[in-house]
Amino acid sequence: MAHNSVELPDRPGGTAPHVIVTDVDAPVLFDEDLHHLEKVRRLRAGDLVSVTDGAGAWRWCEFQASVLVSCADIQRVAKPEPVLTVGFALVKGSKPELVVQKLTELGIDVICPFVAERSVVRWDDSKVERQTARLTKVSREASMQSRRVWLPDVKPVAMFSDIVRTGGVVRADRGGEALNARHTTVLVGPEGGWSETEQESTPIVGISQTVLRAETAAIAVGTLMVSLRDGLLL
Repeated sequence: MAHNSVELPDRPGGTAPHVIVTDVDAPVLFDEDLHHLEKVRRLRAGDLVSVTDGAGAWRWCEFQASVLVSCADIQRVAKPEPVLTVGFALVKGSKPELVVQKLTELGIDVICPFVAERSVVRWDDSKVERQTARLTKVSREASMQSRRVWLPDVKPVAMFSDIVRTGGVVRADRGGEALNARHTTVLVGPEGGWSETEQESTPIVGISQTVLRAETAAIAVGTLMVSLRDGLLL
């Protein structure tokens, strides 16, 4: 099938909106996405929209009278390998949202906010639930903006000690070895730096000769990790 007999792009992109649906076989818009397409993007009948289930399946559809009409076969994209994980110590204000948004845009697969010993920000149980829902929503919106077909897994906030129990974890800090493709789980500490106990817990990797803000470091780590996986860096 083709859109008006014109060959369609082989990946989501361009100016066509990209939305997440539950089922690409029978795509149905969520209310907030329908509102965005109608009122913000002001789509007209016949305009192209790419849809994905966030688990690797996607297809082209036409926007018709507030519904989606499939106009191309379903495509399936293999999950990127290796899976890349970035953990970041909680930071103040809306900065966690910024970090999650940018890590999603970059292509990080698993995003883990955590509490370090010197973290200034600490969430109680009720705030953890609210903020996890908020960060997941931020990631969903960023996935649509960046045309992702695999949604990242945004974890609830954890303790540093729990995250380092998994093998292969490294910390970002000055003086470490250069980040390379073997480093698939990298943690970024708080503004106050790592405690002595945390410094002894894992190897370190270096990403900069300067002292970065926590949110800048997390975004820099994500950029380097994805670039290494995609073969964009030697």
